[in-house]
Amino acid sequence: MHIGGSWRPASDGGVRQITNPYDASVLTVVSEATAADVDDAVAAARAAFDGGPWRSVSAGERGELLHRVADLLVRDRAEIALMESLDTGKTLREGEIDVDDVTAVFRYYAGLADKDAGRIVPAPEGVLSRVVYEPVGVCAMITPWNYPLLQLSWKVAPALAAGNTMVVKPSEVTPVTTLKLMELLVEAGVPAGVVNLVPGAGATVGAALVAHPDVDLVSFTGGLATGSGIMAAAAPTVKKVALELGGKNPNIIFDDVDLDTAVDYALTAAFLHSGQVCSAGARLIVHEDVHDAFTAELARRAEAITLGHPLAAGTECGPLVSAEHRAKVEAAVARGTEEGARIIAGGHRPDDPELARGYFYRPTLFVDCHRGMSIVQEEVFGPVATVERFRTEAEAIELGNDTRYGLSGGVWTSDVARGERVAAALRHGTVWINDFGPYIPGAEWGGFGRSGIGRELGPAGLDEYREAKHLYRNLDPRPQRWFGS
Repeated sequence: MHIGGSWRPASDGGVRQITNPYDASVLTVVSEATAADVDDAVAAARAAFDGGPWRSVSAGERGELLHRVADLLVRDRAEIALMESLDTGKTLREGEIDVDDVTAVFRYYAGLADKDAGRIVPAPEGVLSRVVYEPVGVCAMITPWNYPLLQLSWKVAPALAAGNTMVVKPSEVTPVTTLKLMELLVEAGVPAGVVNLVPGAGATVGAALVAHPDVDLVSFTGGLATGSGIMAAAAPTVKKVALELGGKNPNIIFDDVDLDTAVDYALTAAFLHSGQVCSAGARLIVHEDVHDAFTAELARRAEAITLGHPLAAGTECGPLVSAEHRAKVEAAVARGTEEGARIIAGGHRPDDPELARGYFYRPTLFVDCHRGMSIVQEEVFGPVATVERFRTEAEAIELGNDTRYGLSGGVWTSDVARGERVAAALRHGTVWINDFGPYIPGAEWGGFGRSGIGRELGPAGLDEYREAKHLYRNLDPRPQRWFGS
């Protein structure tokens, strides 16, 4: 743990083994924080915010520190990518891309930190009216296991740019690169107590953070059920809450597309990182005139995807993150079959004995699906995609919006006007036209519906960690004589 500027073990000496999902071997051992450790971490963050130097550091200096963090990420890129790959099971290439994306996020907020000093508001004569922005205070950052470093950067970089202090709780499944980033933050010069790290279980550490009266904001990325619980637990202390809770993301394929390109992107959208992506394009909605050709080619290519060690040059997909998560994916596939959906690719663990100790599952494709199936409506968070048919543009839009989520979606068409119409009609936080998956640090990320509350990235991602304050100055105060005395 890192609390108040010092590395230390858990107060009760507790530890957790972190395993490699490729073969279930032990990667490392990390401290397992207690509720008492959370109290200490929050107290350190509170003291650093209320009386420490960080709040008074200029926005430009905060930006310079974020640039130093980005420089250190570049320096240690190979090491961090390796750690992320071994910890999560994603390929080394994906790990390298993640580090580059994290670096870009720190650079973006480094540049944004001093760009908005507030605004002058029109007011009556003799009055100076200004709106300024101040940090929220102590922030609890609770991050997921699928993109541990990237999702952390989306929180830490803007929170530091705004002048906040924080307590970070990484997923207990994949905490390794969070500890590494903590080292880099210290090296970059983050003052003691500004960033505190408490690894541990959500039921203990996360719950204590969310309910803590000295925490001013909770930012959480993860599942819907946990996010709903966080909202309820934060309500008694009326904390600010920012939630990114996943999605069931439609990928609409019209009949005028280049089939080879659309299939290629659909594979990546559904099966990158073994489908363990909140914005995965796992719900394919395909025009009936190209349905059969599209699904046949998609199934052929899905069957050809190479599973293997994340560091091996030929590996295209690594394992799922844990045995428990693979069991959830298998249960979802079983439900889909029971509901009448038909598997035309995958649907089982790989036969290769070299992969038997890891948490592998073949990329899986369901056809004969309809909107009433749980496999279509519920987020699987694994290498499982479903296909529905449509006839008309209106039907495609209706299907694309038939979800309790609203994180992201895609539309594929060579008709420019149609692409714009469908994108405008889809109720999702990000919509790609003739693409699927990329994000830009300067563009907001977040969802409609039950995909969450608030936004990360972009200017709005900075605003999540700021409070607006109105300063009203009477330039020539005189007695008003409102009351006769």
